[in-house]
Amino acid sequence: MKKTSAATSQFLVKKDELATTKIRELAYSALAADQVRVRVDRFALTSNNITYAAFGHAMNYWQFFPSGEDDWGIIPVWGFGTVTESTHADVVVGERFYGYYPMASDVVLSPAKANPRGFADGSPHRAALHAVYNQYVNCATDPFYDKAAANTEDIQALLRPLFITSWLIDDFFADNQFFGATTAVLSSASSKTAYGTAHEMKKLGDVQVIGLTSSANVAFCESLGCYDQVLTYDQLDKIDSATSLVYVDFAGNASLRRSIHASFPNLKYSCSIGGTHVTDLGSGRDLVGVKPVLFFAPAQVKKRTEEWGGAEFGKRMVQAWQSFTTSVTTAKLAWLQPQYQSGFAAVTETYAQVLSGRSDPRMGHILSIHEAA
Repeated sequence: MKKTSAATSQFLVKKDELATTKIRELAYSALAADQVRVRVDRFALTSNNITYAAFGHAMNYWQFFPSGEDDWGIIPVWGFGTVTESTHADVVVGERFYGYYPMASDVVLSPAKANPRGFADGSPHRAALHAVYNQYVNCATDPFYDKAAANTEDIQALLRPLFITSWLIDDFFADNQFFGATTAVLSSASSKTAYGTAHEMKKLGDVQVIGLTSSANVAFCESLGCYDQVLTYDQLDKIDSATSLVYVDFAGNASLRRSIHASFPNLKYSCSIGGTHVTDLGSGRDLVGVKPVLFFAPAQVKKRTEEWGGAEFGKRMVQAWQSFTTSVTTAKLAWLQPQYQSGFAAVTETYAQVLSGRSDPRMGHILSIHEAA
């Protein structure tokens, strides 16, 4: 579909049938007072976004950018946008922001608490949603934004939200002394969020870190250097059944979770982070041992912000990010390969790849609805 100059183009998915997608184009409406229209220039598409869709109902992800159609949703993505229209005195046309965007060509936001660092979207439909997802950070003042670094926007879009989740997962477990466990088992070990978590856990060295993955991704996971052991999903018997462990579930595979709960009587904690195995999602009912918990990153943000203060929290997070991105982009471990594509055909094909798990874990998909000039 050719993008017209006065219309917003959106990529929609069927909420209960994620493989079904469609394109919708809506004519621009005039901005109300104190609103901005932001062109969504580029965004990352990873398994994390599939998790947003898989948990769209349970975790209210569909509410951030409501489609207006009950059966269809717009998946939120992380990326960069440029203000193209503004009726807000403190947000200027041409300013660039990192934040939470729809899979669309443009979005209308209602800036609140705007300052040189950025703003929060004060749209009424987002008022009850968690504040972490409502922040838009001005690239000109953002300590994460390194103008001198190659691919700084690609690396941020791909890894920043995932790494922050990884860092918070590690912080949560360290804060709780890993619940007395000696081993951490991570599923979907090739995913970027699992990698970030293993990277942080490895730095502490408090536990042995075991990654579970498909046979096709074993060599890749081993090459990352952050897993003490990498096993395929059918090799749980290679872990001593008496081991005290925590299970960090990035896959959401119900049968795998059931096997782990049944196989390890000394399971200390079981938490779900995402749902990369969307065809195998299931409930945590009737499981042996501890009750699985859904990890919610904003809750750990709130806890640490209250304990450390906002400035100290931000300082620690930036320091961790800088250390992490240095390791990701060094020649020895530069495993991430950003790939930029634009237009609806490319977005549709890439979405299908990521949804099905066919995407190369080394590939970092950077997309734009806008056709390349």
